[in-house]
Amino acid sequence: MPDSDLVVSDTSPLLNLALIDRFDLLESQFSGITIPDQVWGELTEGEDGLESLRELCESGFLTTVEVERSGLFVEIFHELDLGETAAICYALEQDADLVLLDEKDGGRVARRHGLTVTGVVGVLLKGAKAGDVELERELDALREAGFWISDDLYSEILAEVAE
Repeated sequence: MPDSDLVVSDTSPLLNLALIDRFDLLESQFSGITIPDQVWGELTEGEDGLESLRELCESGFLTTVEVERSGLFVEIFHELDLGETAAICYALEQDADLVLLDEKDGGRVARRHGLTVTGVVGVLLKGAKAGDVELERELDALREAGFWISDDLYSEILAEVAE
């Protein structure tokens, strides 16, 4: 059953799940996802997964919010891109329960500010533990789509599910 916590996402986890056609995992794990307008702008720059993203918005599962450029926004924007900055700032403003980020720097900044972070691999791992994902196949699909996972991390992830 999906939890009802506030989950805020950056661009890359949504885009990566779109590339492997696994938005169903978001819907099975979360009651909804909130994204800043800046993230929506990044997502709609390309064609990948656009139809599925629009369907998620129309269904009300994916909601967009405006994020103002506060002092914190400007400070974080010196380290990260626009979407990551907006997602982290909104998550902090709203005391979000979880932030979906894939980039290492984004995760570091979010954790520095006390946020709980996971990414596309965490979503896949949770799905695998629930029996909804054949993890090796999905990790391979992510790699084929251009998502970089080191061989060591790949092995660690598969070992975690095998336990």
